[in-house]
Amino acid sequence: MTKTTRRMVLDLCLITLGCALYAFGLVTVNIENHLAEGGITGITLLIRYWWHIDPAYSTLVLNIPLIIVGYKFLGKRALAYTIYGTGMLSGWLWLWQRLPVSLNIHHDLFIAALLAGLFGGIGSGLIYRCGGTTGGSDVIARILEKQTGIPMGKSLLAFDVLVLTASLSYLSLELMMYTLVASYVFSRIVDFTLDGAYAAKGVLIVSSAAQPIAATIMTQLERGVTYLHAEGGFARDQKRVVYAVVAPTEVVAVKRIIEANDPQAFVTILDVHEALGEGFTYKKKPRRLFLS
Repeated sequence: MTKTTRRMVLDLCLITLGCALYAFGLVTVNIENHLAEGGITGITLLIRYWWHIDPAYSTLVLNIPLIIVGYKFLGKRALAYTIYGTGMLSGWLWLWQRLPVSLNIHHDLFIAALLAGLFGGIGSGLIYRCGGTTGGSDVIARILEKQTGIPMGKSLLAFDVLVLTASLSYLSLELMMYTLVASYVFSRIVDFTLDGAYAAKGVLIVSSAAQPIAATIMTQLERGVTYLHAEGGFARDQKRVVYAVVAPTEVVAVKRIIEANDPQAFVTILDVHEALGEGFTYKKKPRRLFLS
């Protein structure tokens, strides 16, 4: 079995697991506790309430035009994963509704909102990590992320708000507020699952005191630094740019080091978790960025 084939098998297993978790939360938490949902899934719940159509079937029907649109923007693998994810989601929705499985949370709506966001966020995050979607607004969110760089969690939250507003046609205001809590938890869990538990920060420092700043970062924070050679666009003067990767909790310490050495320095802070490919390993102890 080649590396590509092994990767594809692993991706399909993760999509299957993600769809199972997402569908489980939808059936045993959202539907059982009368919580709505955002995106296309929320529309399927609207259809279920008004016309009593099983979400397993309406999910397939509503996703067909969106998959056609996604064909123009997504690659072949992403499109294949989306088709597979849509089918798996419908299958798991059909299965969980027919299995005698339930969560006894005594209809505590706050716990239900947390669990709905947790199951949905982890399930969707696993699917997104391997480049798949479950169709629906996921396709639109992935296109936006690819074209504009907007994180999927944020765009999905925006779609949720639109659909949830329509859900007020059958939900009380109390249930809607708990649904919004679930949607927020969902978006945060998706971002957490995609980014990982530890997101490093890249710091670019343009300063005439580059050497003492770099030396202090290395000694006080025990972080490695890299010198980049730059040229000013206006004055054409040569400068050293200090680049360091630090923990989010160390950003304030870096700013204080910079201020102590050069209050006029120009600083840019970047999220670098998505830039860490298979060739990089970020280790917490010792605190360095290693090239493996």
